[in-house]
Amino acid sequence: MAQLSDDCFAFGGELTPLDVALDVLRERTVPIVGQSVVALSAAVGRFLAADVVAPCDVPPHANSAVDGYAVHFDDLSNDTTTRLRVTGRAAAGHPLLRPAGRGEAVRIFTGAPMPAGPDTVMMQEDCRVDGDWVKIPPGIQRGANRRAAGEDLRRNEVALNAGQILRPQEIGVAASLGRTSLAVFDPLRIAVFSSGDELRDPGAGLDPGAIFDSNRFVLSAALSRLGCVVTDLGIIRDDFAAIRDALYGAAADHDLLLTSGGMSVGEEDHVKAAVESLGSLDFWRLAIKPGRPVALGRIDGPDKPVPFAGLPGNPVAALVTFLVVVRPLILRLGGASDLAPQMFRVRAGFDHAKKINRREFVRAHLCADAQAGPVAHKHGRSGAGVLSSLVGADGLVVLPETMTELKAGALVDFLPFSEVMP
Repeated sequence: MAQLSDDCFAFGGELTPLDVALDVLRERTVPIVGQSVVALSAAVGRFLAADVVAPCDVPPHANSAVDGYAVHFDDLSNDTTTRLRVTGRAAAGHPLLRPAGRGEAVRIFTGAPMPAGPDTVMMQEDCRVDGDWVKIPPGIQRGANRRAAGEDLRRNEVALNAGQILRPQEIGVAASLGRTSLAVFDPLRIAVFSSGDELRDPGAGLDPGAIFDSNRFVLSAALSRLGCVVTDLGIIRDDFAAIRDALYGAAADHDLLLTSGGMSVGEEDHVKAAVESLGSLDFWRLAIKPGRPVALGRIDGPDKPVPFAGLPGNPVAALVTFLVVVRPLILRLGGASDLAPQMFRVRAGFDHAKKINRREFVRAHLCADAQAGPVAHKHGRSGAGVLSSLVGADGLVVLPETMTELKAGALVDFLPFSEVMP
């Protein structure tokens, strides 16, 4: 398990471009979790901890791609029908255990190993059978319908790279190599709490001035979708000692501490002071909207330093900063190699004005257009506290720092929620 360096989050500047912040994360953080060997059936959704190298060719032998007849191409006429005697049979799992010589045709089925000698397979639909003979028309190419050994993977080729997330297709590749287990990174253990005397758990009564806490549930759900093991510490009241004790206690058996709210400098905002009393804290004033302030730091726990992330209290700002900053941090700490989600180009269905040198994330839903393709339409309510706007959106239109005005019809980058919250 790697250790968190003392200054991994420390860097200065006023408003920091998001790409600069992500480069810092990538350069200054390493996986901090251990590794385990798990059965193939338990590996899906985990991050691969070691390259998987093919010990053999896949497939291990040349085989037929169709049902038909395996023949020597040089036996076939270029101009007229060729008549060959059928002298053998090969099926999947039942190869012909002898070479087939010139002038022979072998009845063969899809997936069956090619017999030694023949190099071409004629589809049965194109052939005519006459007793023990088969008639093959001209026009086929040498090697047709023959799949080569190693066509999928070659022996000693890196089939899967460390840091990949193991989806069903990666599990299938590992199985095709005969693997029964894989080395994977252990899941990150993350403790989450919300800070605020105004917050109440769903189901509790709401006294004057109180609101239900949604951030903790949003963040815990997003963490679970990333394969993390989440501990919900609940709501911590606005009290320095209570917050400090919660942070220090959670640092003993977690890999990351994540909070929302309480990060300002007001009299009732104690998270900042509590973190600084236990370690260090760096405010990242990112040039993004929503969610400019993000706090990253370190808690010196009983056994080891543990990274800390503090998000804004506004629900939309909390989720957006989680997706664009904390998610890459989690992926990096958890062993992932690919931190950047896939974005797609779509047409904008709205006009929008923005400030220069600031990246904006606009909540939008997609509609299909027969001529324009997918069109992104801005959600009608866009406040940082309007959590329901995320329910009505399919993702975020990402407007670059250089843009000041967007016109409907222009091509824009679109980040689907399915890419960052699978």
